[in-house]
Amino acid sequence: MAQQSVHTQFGTLSVVEDDGAITRLTWGSVDPAPSALTQAACAQLAAYDAKELTNFDLPTRVAANAFQQAVCAVMAAIPFGETVTYGDIAKALGKPAQAVGSACGGNPIPIIIPCHRVLGAGGKLTGFSGAGGVETKVALLRHEGAAGLLI
Repeated sequence: MAQQSVHTQFGTLSVVEDDGAITRLTWGSVDPAPSALTQAACAQLAAYDAKELTNFDLPTRVAANAFQQAVCAVMAAIPFGETVTYGDIAKALGKPAQAVGSACGGNPIPIIIPCHRVLGAGGKLTGFSGAGGVETKVALLRHEGAAGLLI
């Protein structure tokens, strides 16, 4: 398992690689044990922070049940600067919005799998599992120019 940290305006972010895929992103520093993939992930996070990157191109793996994986796949496809609601994802997957909300909250790779781009009904701001909670979610959305009501 390899891990590495990068400093951003959203805090110090740490990525973990396991068997050729990014499996976790957390806030806070880790003792560096870099790999080529964690170096690439940190470089992409730094480029995202500098508004030089809008689409992460990293192998990820979500170690969870099939539903959680499906929710993460839908979130990963949300374009930079756009938002969807829990209800939108629920409708696409044929599942209840509350279950989608729980799955979003369990996203192990926030930012790279952009759960911050998912809002409540009517564009309502809801929780965020990363450090700083909703304030960090707002900062990420502002950074992307998403959800015009926040700008």
